[in-house]
Amino acid sequence: MTFIKLFNRAMGVLSLALMLGSTPGQAAEPPFGGPGSIAFAKTLWTALENANWVGKEQIRSKPYLGTEPHGFVLESLDGQLEVSGRTGWVVVKRNYGPKGVKIDAVEANRSKHLAAITVMFKREKGYDPDNQDWFWAKYKADGSIDKDPKGANLVGRVAKGMDAGCIACHKGAPGGDMVFVFDPKK
Repeated sequence: MTFIKLFNRAMGVLSLALMLGSTPGQAAEPPFGGPGSIAFAKTLWTALENANWVGKEQIRSKPYLGTEPHGFVLESLDGQLEVSGRTGWVVVKRNYGPKGVKIDAVEANRSKHLAAITVMFKREKGYDPDNQDWFWAKYKADGSIDKDPKGANLVGRVAKGMDAGCIACHKGAPGGDMVFVFDPKK
């Protein structure tokens, strides 16, 4: 075999290994905060902006009283969203603070009180079958990816297998769909 054929075959094997290594659920990518999760979270944010789910022209809903860890006043939206040519269910929760903030204060100036935006997006079947294939993301008010106290990016299968965090909390949602506010099965 010539050097060129060997090189091309090696590149093909390497390409396949890289592709398999980035497949959801593979050990090469950590459950959350890894490069694949970060890239998808950025693409998700862009799709949310383009659909006016976030940003200056965002769709608004009626704020309601909330609790930690999300916020003391919340605003939630849900529906279908297209991300990279695939449509999935999305739940967007705008988290307002600080402690003691009132609903009327949030309605008067949402941007002043917006602390974070948390998003659940239903990925393709097999992404995380143990957790209904949800992708989790926590963004700062400016749309950048938020981090936990240890510096981990809060995107992907956030806190999978842990006793606390997104997945652990949402496993307690009624109906077994991991969603507290809306029922995406309807």
